[in-house]
Amino acid sequence: MTKSELVNRLADLNPHLTQRDIERIVSTIFDEITAALARGDRVELRGFGAFSVKRRDARTGRNPRTGESVQVDEKFIPFFKTGKQLRERLNAE
Repeated sequence: MTKSELVNRLADLNPHLTQRDIERIVSTIFDEITAALARGDRVELRGFGAFSVKRRDARTGRNPRTGESVQVDEKFIPFFKTGKQLRERLNAE
C-alpha cells in the first residue's frame, strides 16, 4: 500500500474529514517517526510494531562489477519489528 492509497482508504473510512486533512495527518505521523529515528529514539506502536535504528559497522566490501575491494563506511539503518498482535493476525488461519 502506498501513501496515497493509505490516504484514500482513510478518506473512505472517515467521510467527515477532508482529504487534505488526512494527508496532513499521515504526513505528520511519518515526519514524527522519521524525526524520532533520526534522534536515535525508538518508536513503538502497540499492537503493530516498533521502529528502531540499527548500526552497521564499517567494513570492506567488494564491487560486484570489477571485483575490486571497496571500503564501506559505518551506517545506520531503520529496523522494524512486528508486534505480537500483528504477527498473530498475519498467521491466523
